[in-house]
Amino acid sequence: MLPSFETQRLLLRPRTMADFDACLAMDRDPDVTRYIRGPWADPEEHKRFLADRIQRQWPAGQGYWSIFAKETPTEFLGWVLLIPYDGVGPDIDIGWRLRRITWGKGYATEATLPVVAHAFDTVKLPRLVADIDVRNQPSMRVAEKIGMKRVGDGAFEDGDPFKAYVMTAADFAAKA
Repeated sequence: MLPSFETQRLLLRPRTMADFDACLAMDRDPDVTRYIRGPWADPEEHKRFLADRIQRQWPAGQGYWSIFAKETPTEFLGWVLLIPYDGVGPDIDIGWRLRRITWGKGYATEATLPVVAHAFDTVKLPRLVADIDVRNQPSMRVAEKIGMKRVGDGAFEDGDPFKAYVMTAADFAAKA
């Protein structure tokens, strides 16, 4: 079972099937998924993909957390993930996706920080990775704000370029 987290403005709890419709609605906003690969164009495949991600048994301490504002604790804002890279590893991916109404408020950074601390302090991971589409400047800023370092460039399977980010346990310890 994943822990829940509370920040100054946010509540994070393990994502469940109760969040399915809100996650689906968020993913259907083309601005939200613009730089993210997924089965967004196929409604049935999208539902299968989402159900699998919610119901899958991830390694201990890993999974997805749903994000809610303390002032409106029933309104789904988005999620943070800590899962094997591409669903298989061996590297562990950290990621975030938030509804457009939350953008520009610092929620992604605020929600991701306790998950980073959990990854290194509790799960004892050696490092975290994130590949971010080069056009997704806001996500690159979040990666940098949480302490990730750009370590190179690559290309997704469709050829779109990405920036590769890494944070090691040593980076985290030095920042703390």
